[in-house]
Amino acid sequence: MAHESSYVPGNAVEKWIDDRLPIIRWSKEHLMDYPTPKNLNYWWTFGAILAFMLVVQIVTGIVLAMHYTPHVSLAFDSVEHIRRDVNGGRILQAVHAVGASMFFAAVYIHMFRGLYFGSYKAPREILWILGVLIFVLMVTTAFMGYVLPWGQMSFWAATVITNILGAIPVLGEPILQLLRGGFAVDNATLNRFFSLHYLLPFVIAAVVALHIWALHVPGNNNPIGVEVKNSRETVPFHPYYTMKDLYAVVLFCIPFAWFVFFAPDLLGHPDNYIMANSQVTPTHIVPEWYFLPFYAILRAIDFNIFFIDSKLGGVIFFAGAILVLFFVPWLDTSKVRSGSFRPVFKWFYWLFVINFVMLTWLGSAPAEGIYVLIAKLCTAYYFIYFLVVLPLLGRFEKPRPLPESITESVLAKHKAPVAQPAAAATTH
Repeated sequence: MAHESSYVPGNAVEKWIDDRLPIIRWSKEHLMDYPTPKNLNYWWTFGAILAFMLVVQIVTGIVLAMHYTPHVSLAFDSVEHIRRDVNGGRILQAVHAVGASMFFAAVYIHMFRGLYFGSYKAPREILWILGVLIFVLMVTTAFMGYVLPWGQMSFWAATVITNILGAIPVLGEPILQLLRGGFAVDNATLNRFFSLHYLLPFVIAAVVALHIWALHVPGNNNPIGVEVKNSRETVPFHPYYTMKDLYAVVLFCIPFAWFVFFAPDLLGHPDNYIMANSQVTPTHIVPEWYFLPFYAILRAIDFNIFFIDSKLGGVIFFAGAILVLFFVPWLDTSKVRSGSFRPVFKWFYWLFVINFVMLTWLGSAPAEGIYVLIAKLCTAYYFIYFLVVLPLLGRFEKPRPLPESITESVLAKHKAPVAQPAAAATTH
């Protein structure tokens, strides 16, 4: 590669460090001189945005943990204490709470980008699998964090969601009691959730490091899905993409800051500002918005499937909706990576995006009447997309011709005007 590291220790101290722990050399090779396809667009900046959001969540979470009390009689008041009495506490709590929503918004965009541009295809299968694993860890961490304020919706969402584990034959009840620390959501549950919520972000950070390592082995995918052929098709990651990513992070922070300063409670549920009461059940129990698509799938299965009752069926479909993502690299049989060159795939893909948005809306709607029917249809298409459309479409679809190289694709978008011959340009 033309952008291989040119690092030379600048002084005796740097040389001494480089001989023993070449961390500066590694940073220059993998964070600065790393050759990156020259045609990456702004959809690729969400990786940097996610790294930024992970740091924000860890830092604010550590500070909040210093003031939070994980006890059922004190948790709700300790959150109010943070908001009202701790210096800068209202902002810290808002950044952490809104940050969870912004984190998931960015991760959904990042994943949908990967699904459209085929970033899961060989040789990037492990990269994709690690990304889905990060998503699962994020869902787990966020769910446990949602319980910590110990409001009405926190308590009852924890009760409903943990109850689904009880539907698992044989192992369900022991797992449920181990997770709760007893037979109901109580003080032991809150302590377990607080401990795990504090620990899991550091596990996520470790898997993110593996994710980045897995990215640097085959290199970045790109919008046309054609592999880099020579060094002329790449640019160093710094300063070209560091500046692009920084610009995207700043833009992302604008709506983030708006929510934090002007509408910190907009994305929360009003019932969560009432202290948890096991004797009063809310009219409509809903989790945070980023869980809603999978919650809608869980509720859509209200019928028995052969010898499987509806409760266990809901758990199977709920878990299957996430597990199926791990197998996408093998379910998609098309040889073409980028959806830009697959005319039929585009229709199914955008229908899937609309379907996912519909599931998000249905997760917040009452589980009755027409909502249940629509949820069933949306759940069916969710699985049809992965288990039927992707395997079959690759066999029958005729993709458009691919560019020979990244350079050809880039130049095609910026064609220079053809110069007039000198003789023709001269008139008498």
